[in-house]
Amino acid sequence: MFALTFLGTSASVPSAERNHPALLVETAGKRILVDCGEGTQRQLLRSGAGFRRLDRILLTHAHLDHVLGIPGLFSTLGLRQTSDVMTIHGGQGTLDLVIRMLAGLWGAGRAPIAVEFSALTEGQVMDAGDFIIDCFPVRHRDTDSFGFSFKSPARRHLRPERLAELGVPDGPIRGELAAGRPVVIADRTIDPEDVLGPPSGGRKLVVIGDTETTEDLSKYVSGADLLVIEATFLDRDASTARNYGHLTARDAAAFAAATNVGQLVLTHQSGRYEDDEVLAEAARIFPNTRIAADFDRIAI
Repeated sequence: MFALTFLGTSASVPSAERNHPALLVETAGKRILVDCGEGTQRQLLRSGAGFRRLDRILLTHAHLDHVLGIPGLFSTLGLRQTSDVMTIHGGQGTLDLVIRMLAGLWGAGRAPIAVEFSALTEGQVMDAGDFIIDCFPVRHRDTDSFGFSFKSPARRHLRPERLAELGVPDGPIRGELAAGRPVVIADRTIDPEDVLGPPSGGRKLVVIGDTETTEDLSKYVSGADLLVIEATFLDRDASTARNYGHLTARDAAAFAAATNVGQLVLTHQSGRYEDDEVLAEAARIFPNTRIAADFDRIAI
């Protein structure tokens, strides 16, 4: 299961209701930030999520509305004397900006907490066993932008009726079969395929930050249970969207429909539109759409 808490859902200019972009993803005991806009540390407190077990940040790109909350968060974590090492993943240009920002405040290598920087290239970011994170390149105004795919593997469970038919007793033998290893009972070999059901339970979450196009992204998104993506403009302002390197709600919805995702969640909302306008434009094309608001929680 992936649990999402939207900490900031505004476009580049925040509003009284929407903070700068940040998303908390929780799964298998891990807590990961995607982007860290200004004020994210307060949003973590207001949401009730807090700072515990927070040791990884994935950055979509280097624009300040997505990274400017890092110094404040680090300052607070330093005052709390956290012993965790914070790992920041981003494109090399994004990391260079963050490194300069931290050095400008505290001196090179002297941030208030221990930090490791990991430059992204297309492919796997981490394998935590219960889930993996992959990244892929995204085009947005000459930045080295990335999107992220979170996947939990489908699992095969033992079929109780087959275990009973074959006389497999409770205990370690069943554990061996569940792990995919054959066992021998009364001189008879029982193969895992004899007792395992079909794969089930795998989940896929895709998070895309600012992007000027969905071209070439389908292979990374296809079949996702949930797609989180920006929709900064409406179709009537499509030319402005192109000039600023963003999508319209129509663009995002058409992409969701084409890639057969389960649910579409739109974020990076501009104060120039009402939520109902944005939702109406998207839902005409992809009905299972919602507009993210600060502190919304979604689980898949």
